[in-house]
Order: sequence, then C-alpha cells, then structure tokens
Amino acid sequence: MNGQLNNPPGWLAVRSVCRRLREPGHDERLAAVQTHGLRFDVNCSILFTELPLLKRPAAARAAGFDAVEFWWPFAEPVPGDHEVDAFTDALGDAGVRLAALNFAGGDLAAGDRGLLSRPESSAAFRDNIDVCAGIAGRTGCTVLNALYGNRADGVPERVQDELALENLALAARSAAAAGATVVVEALNSYDSPRAPLVSSSSALAVIREVRAQGGVTNIAFLADLYHLGKMGEDLPQMLARDAADIAHIQVADVPGRGAPGTGELDFEVLFGQIAAQGYPGWVGLEYKPADPADSSTSFGWR
Repeated sequence: MNGQLNNPPGWLAVRSVCRRLREPGHDERLAAVQTHGLRFDVNCSILFTELPLLKRPAAARAAGFDAVEFWWPFAEPVPGDHEVDAFTDALGDAGVRLAALNFAGGDLAAGDRGLLSRPESSAAFRDNIDVCAGIAGRTGCTVLNALYGNRADGVPERVQDELALENLALAARSAAAAGATVVVEALNSYDSPRAPLVSSSSALAVIREVRAQGGVTNIAFLADLYHLGKMGEDLPQMLARDAADIAHIQVADVPGRGAPGTGELDFEVLFGQIAAQGYPGWVGLEYKPADPADSSTSFGWR
C-alpha cells in the first residue's frame, strides 16, 4: 500500500475536472483547506502508528479529534476477551468515539486485502463477524468495513464472488443487531493489483446484489477518495451519483497518499460538495503522516 505508485490511464483528463495543480504561490492556500463543517476522524492504523495501539486514541484526542477509526486492531480474527476489553477501555479513557472499524482482513502488510471472498479464509471471516459486531455494539460504532479480498489462484472468480455475497449478508445481519452498517470499498489496482473491486461501479454492484439476494438493507458504499482518485474516477460525479449509497468516506491526497493539499485532488471543492449534499457521517483521515515519527504534525491543513 505504501510503495511507489504509477499514474493510471486518464490521469490528466480527470485531473482537470476535480483536481488542481500545485502552482507557485499556492502553498499557503493548500495548507489551509476549507472543510465546510464536516466531521473528521483519525484512522489510527495509518496515523499515530509510532505509538502503541492503545495509546493512539488519546493521541488523536490530544490532536483535537473526537473520533477515530481502525483497521482490525488485533493479530487474530478472534482475540481474547482481555484484548477486546483493553481496546474498548482505551477508547473510553480517551473520550473518543469509534467511527468505523474493519473486519479482520488478513495480513495487510503482506498483501492480504480481506478474507471474505477466499475459500481458505472464509471460516476465519465468519468467526470474526460476531466479535467485530460485538465491539460495534459496545462502543456505538455504526460502520464496519468488510474488505473483499484478493483474487485467489486456482479458484474460479464466480466461486469467490458467490462466497463473498454469502459472507457479506451474514456480516450485515450480525451488524444489524448492533445498529451498524457494513460497508464495501473499492481499492486501486496500483497498490492492490489482485483486488477485484477497483471502481465505484464494481463495489456498488456487489452491494446491490447482497441487498437483493441476502435480504439485508444495512450494507452500503465506503467512498475512499484516494483509491477512487488514483483510478481516475470523476470524484464530483461519483459523489453526486452515489450519495444515497455512501455510508462512510475516507480521504488521502493523490498520488502520494498524503494529507489533503499535498497532491492533486481539490479537497476544497470536494468537501464543499460533500457538505452541500448533506452527508451526515464522519470523514476518515486515512493518509500517511507528514512525519512518521510524530503524526501530530499531520493536521496543519485543517
């Protein structure tokens, strides 16, 4: 996820619609992006990683944030009760809300991108469902992110996709009991070359199929503007077209996955549109810190 990235086809054409070039004299404006009253949470699995996991919620609070989000924060899909207690206690002690949480997704650093569509890891995902939903119920978290998973060698795509539909429906039913919505996101094929969902349309097709086949309504789209922007999507058009299906938004600038204002996306325009559309949720800050040794220096754009 953090390697050198190449620009996708259509980069220059799309940039003219929803991005601005960094030009001389623009540094000051880029450093202070108008946020239009949106609510931001810190992804503490990419920011504040210089700190032990249980200290990150307090660090986010000290940086001025009322909410955080995490990728799956445990080594195993089913952690011990004491680990879960320590995690939820850290949130409560810091006085921050858990805005979003990933289901277990495998070893992300090693290239895993989810468990739910892969036959060899489906059981682990199913074991994880009730644990993740249980944390949501304890903390009031209303967004649970289900990573789809990479394509598997030797497994027909149809088999993976049917398994994914089944597991997403199971996850949504469990999440519903906790008052949470399951979200599905599109990744980008430059960071995740084996990911099958690399466009808003492909992710939304899965979501609609789960609703139709699984009889659930609490499954929606996570609009990650970094991944979608990296794939050259027209972000203003996507936000307008898919507004009713978006339950969570995450941001990082393109191409380097830095903070808003460090790249090519026009976040003042995008944030203005999101606010004008009446988006009620949190916007997750899922970008690389400016200084990996001190993530608290990464929020000067606000």
